[in-house]
Amino acid sequence: MTEQLTIMAVHAHPDDEVLSTGGIFARYAAEGIRTVLVTCTNGEQGDAPGGIKPGRPGHDPNAVRAQRLSELQESAALLDIEHVELLGYRDSGMDGWDANHDPEAFRNIPVDQAAARLADLMRHYRPQVVVTYDENGNYGHPDHIQANRVAVAAASATGIPDKLYYTALPRESSREMFADLRARGLIDFEPPDNFGTPMDQITTVVDVAPYTRRKIKALEAHASQSDSVPFLQMPAELQHTIFATESFVRHFNRVVAAPAQENDLFAGLR
Repeated sequence: MTEQLTIMAVHAHPDDEVLSTGGIFARYAAEGIRTVLVTCTNGEQGDAPGGIKPGRPGHDPNAVRAQRLSELQESAALLDIEHVELLGYRDSGMDGWDANHDPEAFRNIPVDQAAARLADLMRHYRPQVVVTYDENGNYGHPDHIQANRVAVAAASATGIPDKLYYTALPRESSREMFADLRARGLIDFEPPDNFGTPMDQITTVVDVAPYTRRKIKALEAHASQSDSVPFLQMPAELQHTIFATESFVRHFNRVVAAPAQENDLFAGLR
């Protein structure tokens, strides 16, 4: 394939593509950049039809898988994601869940084995920009941590990406967001003090304001998952404020012309 400008995001589950990268997918697709989403698991540990939680009677992982992959295709279409690649591993669930012990769960797959499959996709699409989670998976989810390890290993093995970014939620604005959600009765918990990334560590903030409605529609495509509910119940003006930018930490960079602080993941590449 010709080496056109290409972005690849490596995510753990169906629906992860929306909150942290939905805007850049829609924006870069509109700018003629090829967009590739790699989803590592099928999301079997999500909510089942009817809102049944994992481990509860009536939770059928096979039904959840079918539901979530169908939702993923709808979301990808709304975000104009050109290529969706499924690695097909089993969802590990949150740390401490019974699903952690499944030998086929993503967290238990040898990193080099999964990285080899992702490396093949990198060689096929040749993305200049790759996006994934930070070393802690942004909030400690085993599958997010594994996605980071696999993406970093594949990027290193191929030497193809010019830039590798970690998604980031600015710590300061996240505190305000959660406080607002609690005040509105949409959530009943408070995140830990170290949740999010300090602004002085964020290298790249991308304006995706024209695509906030697209992100909301994509999130609605995953409405079977309870994690989406607080965001979907927020007033439109708050949704716009939260979704109008997407932030990243540049993990490595081979582009000499790229500035230290960026407003474009492709800065220095075009």
